[in-house]
Amino acid sequence: MLLSLAPAFLCAMILGWVMQRLHLPALLGMLLTGVLLGPYAANLLDASILGISSQLRQIALIIVLTRAGLGMDFGALKRVGRPAVLLCFVPACFEIAGTVLLAPVLLGLSVVESAVLGAVIAAVSPAVVVPKMLRLTQKKRGTDKGIPQLIMAGASVDDVFVIVLFTAFTDMAAGQNFSVQQLLRIPTSILLGAAAGTLCGLALAAFFTARHMRDSMKVLILLSVSFLLVSAEAYFTGAVGFSGLIAIVVYAAVLGRKVPAASARLSAKYAKPWVAAEPLLFVLIGAAVNPAAAWKTGAAAVLLIAGALVIRMMGVWVSMLKTPLSGKERLFCMAAYTPKATVQAAIGGIPLAMGLACGDTVLSVAVLAIFLTAPLGAFAIDALAPRLLHCDVQQETQDVPSIGTAQNNHP
Repeated sequence: MLLSLAPAFLCAMILGWVMQRLHLPALLGMLLTGVLLGPYAANLLDASILGISSQLRQIALIIVLTRAGLGMDFGALKRVGRPAVLLCFVPACFEIAGTVLLAPVLLGLSVVESAVLGAVIAAVSPAVVVPKMLRLTQKKRGTDKGIPQLIMAGASVDDVFVIVLFTAFTDMAAGQNFSVQQLLRIPTSILLGAAAGTLCGLALAAFFTARHMRDSMKVLILLSVSFLLVSAEAYFTGAVGFSGLIAIVVYAAVLGRKVPAASARLSAKYAKPWVAAEPLLFVLIGAAVNPAAAWKTGAAAVLLIAGALVIRMMGVWVSMLKTPLSGKERLFCMAAYTPKATVQAAIGGIPLAMGLACGDTVLSVAVLAIFLTAPLGAFAIDALAPRLLHCDVQQETQDVPSIGTAQNNHP
């Protein structure tokens, strides 16, 4: 195993650096490392690593969601208001619906399998979007209307919403039968997950306030709680579901609100294991890709991704209706909401690991979506922001106003 990890990390870092020199996201180099070292190419990865690949990807997903929860800015979400709430689910629903319409025609999948694929590719990538929005905030670009905050807030919850739907759709695909019970699992999963997360967050906030301990110990406690919450999903069957991932985001968000100073430090602590988790995540997802299956989907997969993205952008446009944003600013939001990466890497291989007939196709399309949308979305944000967003150089000491306040509209 150790002999496999060494070239995996080294090659991932080298190819990631090469991609950055080409002004591309480093994660593309990590994905390429997995493809090259995987069992369908050089076959240099030990079978023991590939055997626990799904568990390692789940741990990486837990780290991603915990950081998202700890960094969730409720103040920004409140200021941008209704559009941020709509961005949490409307674009994803549009894209999933578009995939359900297109995938049976282009890829020959069933409706349920198309829904699984749609849930995999529908999530926007915080790994690409959030750093770009933070940079725009520093440059005061679009901040007069809270556009960076709007996109970051929506993207943080969008992933969770999509993952819950993905869980429901994979359950349907595994059973191959649609039932009212499976449909009821969606709201119950969200509600019970949110309730459990709130209770855990309040309890942890009180515990961390009452007892002094090192932040490293707090991280271990948070990870243990996260593992327990995810494992609890197996005990909920029938019409009553439970989402451990929802619970993780909620308890982290509650911690961020109750003990903001400690949460900021914990978020920084979580960034350290992510340094190792990120290349491992993308290398493992790349290793699971069967190039022959990916080639087989080929042009049909590209057409599917392009068509679903167009429909997704329509969902973003709908979310922006009745706001003071200009047409140019809405166009920027539509482009900024397209990159995909982290969630696709974390859940793209799950259908294949479950033995679903659509597993190879879902994984191939997920990886292709990352390769296409991550660099193009990053380029679009960088290229369009100076042209489409207003730069408020006088906003150094002002609060970000509500996106619903019409008097701040700029031409």
